[in-house]
Amino acid sequence: MSDPVEIALIGIGRMGMNHAEALAGLGHRVTAICDARPEALDAAGERLGVAPARRFRDAEALFARVSPLRLVVIATTAPAHCALVRLAAEAGAARILCEKPLAQSLADCDRMIDVCHERGIQLAVNHQMRFMPQYTLAKQLIEDEAFGGLTSMNVVGGCFGLAMNGTHYFEAFRYLTQAEPVEVTAWFSRDELPNPRGPGFRDQAGELRLVTADGRRLHMDVSADQGHGMTSFYAGRNGHLFVDEFAGEMILTQRLAEHRELPTTRYGMPWERRRLEFPAADNIEPTRGVLAALLAGKEYPSGEVGRLAVAVLVAAYVSVERGHAPVRLDDPGLPVERAFPWA
Repeated sequence: MSDPVEIALIGIGRMGMNHAEALAGLGHRVTAICDARPEALDAAGERLGVAPARRFRDAEALFARVSPLRLVVIATTAPAHCALVRLAAEAGAARILCEKPLAQSLADCDRMIDVCHERGIQLAVNHQMRFMPQYTLAKQLIEDEAFGGLTSMNVVGGCFGLAMNGTHYFEAFRYLTQAEPVEVTAWFSRDELPNPRGPGFRDQAGELRLVTADGRRLHMDVSADQGHGMTSFYAGRNGHLFVDEFAGEMILTQRLAEHRELPTTRYGMPWERRRLEFPAADNIEPTRGVLAALLAGKEYPSGEVGRLAVAVLVAAYVSVERGHAPVRLDDPGLPVERAFPWA
């Protein structure tokens, strides 16, 4: 492959412009943009310094005229992801970063992964949490011997959607435990609120329980009657870690060293308490982390990681449809071709 120099951005809404800013922070400039909205296209082109001849309303036209492609960033809503990834792969893009959720169906996830594998293309999904300080610091703390190992992760937040933001936590849980989830149970809120991405989309609010093969648990409550914050609570054999993600604050409590071998029934033993601070949540910096990892070709959230998050979502729908029964991710009854309405 020749040394590719072009960077194309498809979708120039808020997240697309965040990608452009993240790339600029790495010393890279978007050289071609695509969006169906002509006014937004021209405004973004002026802001990013992209020449009019490099502004496209149609992705096929972009791929026909812009090459070789070092990187394609796809920042559209989920319905377009599969077709755009396949077009970018067929155009010879060296690397592709796709927004999450990866696709609206497991079959589309597989098509995207397969075409990239066939052509030797690196496919990443913008699951950013491994690059956010509230998770990198939490990972250090819960992996310390004093904490006694992570047993559960509990997330309570406002109504931020199981697809839009919940998928980030599915991946964060997998990353923090370094274990594949195997089983999902879900309960959806009865109230259905307007989706901020538009009337054509739905993103369920509610509760979810995700379990790994070795019994570690993610519990999430982002129900429709909750309208504030993002908080995470980690429990281990000997400690608790509370994280207020918006405030940039952690509180760690864990048993004193001389009591750590006592049974878990002795849950009121003396403890030490620490308060830690971290930079408040930011969208651009962790996106920059994903882009840097992809451009370096290592330790980025892969297409397979994105597919796993979609599989958890699909299993959540099936769980609700089966009366809130636990559903295994390897259940042959999971619908593969069924397209779901998330954005």
